[in-house]
Amino acid sequence: MRSTTIRRRRRHLIAPPLLLALLALLLPAAPASATTESTAEEAMAAYVDAFWDPEEKYFTTYSDGRGRGGVGPEGGRYSDFWWEGRLWEVVMDAWETTGDPRYRAMIDDVYDGFTAHYPTFGSDFNDDVNWWAMGAARAYELTGDERYLQTSVELFDRIWADWDDTYGGGIWWRQSVQDQKNVATNAPAAMTAVALARHTGEEVYLERAQLLFDWVDENLVEEDGHVHDHWEGEGTLVRWDFTYNFGTYIGAATALHEVTGEQEYLTKAVRSADWVTTRLTNGGTFRNEGIGDGGGFKSLLVRALVDLVQEHGQTQYLEQLQDNATQAWNHRRTSDDLMGHDWSAPTSSGPLQSLAASSGLTAVLLVPPDGVRGVLAESGTYEAENGLVVNISSEATQPGWTGRGYLAGWNRDGQQVTLNVNVAKGGSHTIRFRYAGDDGDATRMVMVNSRVVDPRFEFPGTGGWDDWQTVDLKVPLSRGHNSIQVRFDEASDNQAYLNLDTVQLLR
Repeated sequence: MRSTTIRRRRRHLIAPPLLLALLALLLPAAPASATTESTAEEAMAAYVDAFWDPEEKYFTTYSDGRGRGGVGPEGGRYSDFWWEGRLWEVVMDAWETTGDPRYRAMIDDVYDGFTAHYPTFGSDFNDDVNWWAMGAARAYELTGDERYLQTSVELFDRIWADWDDTYGGGIWWRQSVQDQKNVATNAPAAMTAVALARHTGEEVYLERAQLLFDWVDENLVEEDGHVHDHWEGEGTLVRWDFTYNFGTYIGAATALHEVTGEQEYLTKAVRSADWVTTRLTNGGTFRNEGIGDGGGFKSLLVRALVDLVQEHGQTQYLEQLQDNATQAWNHRRTSDDLMGHDWSAPTSSGPLQSLAASSGLTAVLLVPPDGVRGVLAESGTYEAENGLVVNISSEATQPGWTGRGYLAGWNRDGQQVTLNVNVAKGGSHTIRFRYAGDDGDATRMVMVNSRVVDPRFEFPGTGGWDDWQTVDLKVPLSRGHNSIQVRFDEASDNQAYLNLDTVQLLR
């Protein structure tokens, strides 16, 4: 019978330097990277300088402080409901990581600034309301301020009212229109319920956490740990892949493992962590999920993986976490030390969004630094479907593909995929394309760093869509970041259908 006994949460008591020393005995030497003990403080100070308005007690949406429309206060000048909830948690990260009393004060300031605009936490989206419930539970744990616990209880109880038996259970995404049930609402709600079980001692919250997790696990997660997005309509499963979903599912599983001691939860967390760390990356770096809400998704995965490493002994993820934190920091904008949404590429020069910039910040705040400086090369294998794709569909129907699938059947002008890659040494490299084609010989334009290296590079027909072969192209690459683009260009007489699986870099 499943346990409903609440165990005290284990706190991480090992200081970061000692933790690093212990982990160094368990792991092979990390590749050259650039995060150090001071990186977290530098990154947080830069972020606050760019986005925090101390008079309004609110984070701005953009680094230049200008509104561009949107749903946040003052016509979108300040970040919206969900964003501010996520940024509140970053402030708590900074307080725990640096111990700087400024960030302890900011915990209260963010809450006060937000409630001045949203005194009743009014939102139609249950996932957004829950992020404030979760943040309030954590704020209570850090500060002991009873108002935070009261807020967390009230908000969680509000969204729990939208649980029903449609699709077998779960909380609806929205209150006004019951159109889908998703991971984004239910997995984080399970995490909040676990926190409330700990803080209140009431077993009903643990029971609800288990119900929420079980619904997600049984309805949206495959046996191999693959987490899908949501159910909608008359029973349609939508299979989108987001780091958000993996991070919150893993977080819910580990939280339940901590309070119940049941190994099954940790096993499920590790299974999904293995899936996402091998399939939602390019060269080992977590994939770019764009700006807007997607800009904040990777922070949720990083948070869950760090917990697996530090609290549950799953040190197999440490090196990849350090590599990701390093890539984000290496590609920061040196003029103001802000990090962008694509950790594999240099941060753009224009105004940055606060949520996207917070993802890299979360990584450097939470991931133990390895203290070695230098350009960090990636693994050298890049999944085409995880690149920056323009008007090409992904498939996973022809056997023999790797990763999550492949880019399928593209033959129209302007269709393209761009991969951001990082190499330790400049000079001649070989690009090895893995592909299949049963439409004769296909040709595509190949560009490196925005320059055409071959306008009609040939992919010889393989004789079947399930017959995967490789073809090589030698190109010059610069030390550090490079972009590789494969596109269909009518002016260059590109032709024939093509399925592209992976791009591999060889010296």
